[in-house]
Amino acid sequence: MLAYILRRLVLVVPTLFGIMVINFFIVQAAPGGPVEQTLAQIQGTSVDATERFSGSSSGGETLRKSATDSSGGGTYRGARGLPRELIERIEKMYGFDKPIGERFLLMMKNYLVFDFGESFFRNKRVVDLIIEKMPVSISLGLWTTLLIYFVSIPLGIAKAVRDGSRFDVTTSTTLIVLNAIPGFLFALLLVVLFAGGSYFKWFPLRGLVSDDWSSLGTIDKVLDYFWHMALPIGAMVIGGFATLTFLTKNSFLEEIHKQYVLTARAKGLVERRVLYGHVFRNAMLIVIAGFPAAFVGVLFTGSLLIEVIFSLDGIGLLGFEAALNRDYPIMFGTLYFFGLIGLVMGILGDLMYTVVDPRIDFEARA
Repeated sequence: MLAYILRRLVLVVPTLFGIMVINFFIVQAAPGGPVEQTLAQIQGTSVDATERFSGSSSGGETLRKSATDSSGGGTYRGARGLPRELIERIEKMYGFDKPIGERFLLMMKNYLVFDFGESFFRNKRVVDLIIEKMPVSISLGLWTTLLIYFVSIPLGIAKAVRDGSRFDVTTSTTLIVLNAIPGFLFALLLVVLFAGGSYFKWFPLRGLVSDDWSSLGTIDKVLDYFWHMALPIGAMVIGGFATLTFLTKNSFLEEIHKQYVLTARAKGLVERRVLYGHVFRNAMLIVIAGFPAAFVGVLFTGSLLIEVIFSLDGIGLLGFEAALNRDYPIMFGTLYFFGLIGLVMGILGDLMYTVVDPRIDFEARA
């Protein structure tokens, strides 16, 4: 098993490198990069943008006058009429004065020591921004995943035991309908019903905690935290447990019809002992071992619109704004960091298989 883990860890390096290569060159080839956006600000007579390169208001006036009078240009859209010296200064500020290959290698060299640089437009280190936004995203991802598992596993077992019954058909229909409705629509419905939209105002509409959270006692802090998280997590859970429920049901059905279950029943074991003493471990292999991957999926892909609706400033919103603004340090820094986490969690998922069922030996399979 140790050799298998070592091989998987070694494969993390080329896999992560390939992810970064593909995304880096695709994003760099897309129009509207940080240089072009800054040039557009200057062309739009933005005092702040020009002062960034001039150092004073009078200098900004000179740059704008020079931009208007000059016939310079360049390879950027919106660069016509701007002096070449100004364009070169902007390129140097964003690191675009170097060839694209050199920029990539320099970026990867810094990423090896988790130096993600500084945001182009937020004037903060990327690491600080990630740490600042992580509590929101971890809260949404962790509690949503746990609640989905706590609901899906018992429900899936109940459906498998009552396969074909009215209960099974009714719950299946309900799950299919819930799964077909996007989570953000549930979020809007919860806001209208319970967050002061039109009816009740039982829950807050924004933030992870209240403004006076630091002055509360320990128990009140915990209650305040879950009070704020109730609606966002509820919106993500409602439409998120259909797949896992059906997976649990099908896994149980497959195991129930195997020979060892018939043998256990023939020996006179009670049905509860058969289900939870023999079937459960084998049926839950795929379900439980998939927990790390499920958590990563919820954490990174499912919370953007929820964060926007409930004014939660998390990783999803940070990445969305970075993509809009072409804030490359945030885009590539978060991609590297969470890509690494995803690969490591994949290895943990394999380890979970061996924990749930010690008979599995990846080394022998290799």
